[in-house]
Amino acid sequence: MRTHVVDNQVPPFAGHHLLAQDRPLAEAVDRWADPGDVADLRELGRLGGTAEALEHGRLADANPPILHTHDARGNRIDEVEFHPSWHWLMTRAVGAGLAAEPWTSPAGSRAHVRRAAGFLMWSRVEAGHGCPISMTYAAGSALRHDPLFASGWLPKLASREYDFGIRPVADKAGAISGMGMTEKQGGSDVRANTTEAIPADGGPLLGDTYLLRGHKWFCSAPMSDVFLVLAQAPGGLTCFVVPRALDDGTRNYFAIQRLKDKLGNHSNASSEVEFDGTWSSRLGPEGRGVRTIIDMVGATRLDCILGSTATMRDALSRALHHARHRQAFGATLVDQPLMRNVLADLALEAEAATVLGLRLAHAVDNGETDLVRLGVAVGKFWVCKRAAPMVAEALECLGGNGYVEENGLARLYREAPLNSIWEGSGNVNALDVVRAVTREPGSLQALTKELHVVRGRSRELDEFTDSVLLQAGSLEADSPSAAFTARTVVEGLALALQAALLVEHSPGPVADAFLASRIARRWGDTFGSLPADLAGAVGPVIDRAG
Repeated sequence: MRTHVVDNQVPPFAGHHLLAQDRPLAEAVDRWADPGDVADLRELGRLGGTAEALEHGRLADANPPILHTHDARGNRIDEVEFHPSWHWLMTRAVGAGLAAEPWTSPAGSRAHVRRAAGFLMWSRVEAGHGCPISMTYAAGSALRHDPLFASGWLPKLASREYDFGIRPVADKAGAISGMGMTEKQGGSDVRANTTEAIPADGGPLLGDTYLLRGHKWFCSAPMSDVFLVLAQAPGGLTCFVVPRALDDGTRNYFAIQRLKDKLGNHSNASSEVEFDGTWSSRLGPEGRGVRTIIDMVGATRLDCILGSTATMRDALSRALHHARHRQAFGATLVDQPLMRNVLADLALEAEAATVLGLRLAHAVDNGETDLVRLGVAVGKFWVCKRAAPMVAEALECLGGNGYVEENGLARLYREAPLNSIWEGSGNVNALDVVRAVTREPGSLQALTKELHVVRGRSRELDEFTDSVLLQAGSLEADSPSAAFTARTVVEGLALALQAALLVEHSPGPVADAFLASRIARRWGDTFGSLPADLAGAVGPVIDRAG
């Protein structure tokens, strides 16, 4: 039998250092993280690029969780079984301090930047388990304001010990948090929630206790130890802390009705749950539920930016890996002029998202609350929305091989739309930007200050910035016209902010190409439409991309 000779095939995608080979991220870490954190981040970046880590990511996605509502004797248990690779990934993520640790770090540290860089890298390994990691981080931002919960829950949520299983928090080395916000009849309109919270005298929990009755349409990571839940108390929509196990050792009523069959994010258990006499403790005043969780929403939206950036960056890396090892029409793909245009354009998008995400994490460390308020909403809208078309273009760089499961891009493509939906879809975030601009003028002032850091370094950017700030400043609260044009305004703010950050922090070829393609002229409708006068500049952009 004749041997079938196979050549011109791309080697496996493994052995990439997720920090050292991502120069925009590495530079952001050097710029904004504490020097003592860099070594830990480098080790995480090394581990994340190994064949072992990538195989665990594949296995976790290929083996979705299984719901067990009852045990063999008919007792209701409401437990979800995960593949061992899920636990491997969770153990490393928690062990790297990617959960709620920054909220317990000393004042003046740069813990949020360190955590953001780590979360971005580790999300490239597998995105689904990033959901409970993100919710745990976000829950810390709300719980820290209440002394009772800060002392009882925050140390466990900030722990670097992953301790799976339903037990009282006092018996655990570490804890994970979930959320239960949306319901069937309201979705993003949480004020339409109908879950009822009835005040209870005493009970097995600390604090002001209530019994919950109702449902949640989306409750991710139902095996978490504690959940932040919105429900209607006598005084209005209120936030509650709901543990899976009560302090006396019994299980709280938490009926998992089913797991969602989702487009992507397969490793993560997203569920529908029912409450019926479920014990909870009130967090914040009655009727102030949205205000109580506002920091949490901002934290999860920041993670949406970072998670989408991770997806985009991984898609770019896989496209570059393929282009550097595959020949077609007499040359390596990476040397073909039109492919170079595409790859450079993708690299610009990934770098702009990376610098924006890390700058916002730096703003959290600095206490720049006004900039965080508006910048996160703008970034959540834009970066998350750019992920899907970017991954589609990267997949096309591989041709038919990109459409095959083994090459990883099919999984990224299914994952790409998620962050644009989670924590408010595009319209919700665009309208939130309008709300911030019109009702919190300090947020627009902070963004204006950030944009003006590079004032005078590019005439085109100055003119573009003036135009978008004029549009934003002229918006009127609760105006149908402002709502109708919200997406246009947010897109302009996002591009201006990304351009300003690239001009300030990135090499000239990157900033010049971004300005020429996104600011100075109408951007093409597809990636790979950089103008001809940038042909000589794409080399440094591609080389920098890893």
